[in-house]
Amino acid sequence: MAFDDRELLARLIQCEAGGEGEDGMRAVATVIMNRVRVPYGEFARVSQGGNVRAIIEQQGQFNCMRTSLAGQPNAQNVWNMNPTDIHYEIADWALDGGILPGVDHSLFFYNPYSSNCAPYFPPGGTGVIHNRVNQHCFYVPTQLYAQT
Repeated sequence: MAFDDRELLARLIQCEAGGEGEDGMRAVATVIMNRVRVPYGEFARVSQGGNVRAIIEQQGQFNCMRTSLAGQPNAQNVWNMNPTDIHYEIADWALDGGILPGVDHSLFFYNPYSSNCAPYFPPGGTGVIHNRVNQHCFYVPTQLYAQT
């Protein structure tokens, strides 16, 4: 079944940050939409001027878009999610231009499953730590990102 952008975004928000509270979900949604709107680098080319689906479906970006991880089935994926009103509300907020302060320029996030955030993410130095919201670390692009 093909989901429209709103449905896909709501499912991704639930999958990636459903246990992170409203701010955590808004932070993840902000990063996704930052990628859609950034005017330079890899994500600008992928989004093709604002294509939400292209950003969400970009290969290798979100574990929740994978049905397997490291050769094992991944039950935590968007196709197994059942978004509720809050996930749709946050998706609508993000699609309407909502930005959570503190992650306003972030293009990358991950959950390190530790109390410390790595200084750079992803590997290669294209993002530098900016903030942490609940269990996720958020990164703003470095000058290296512009060359991607």
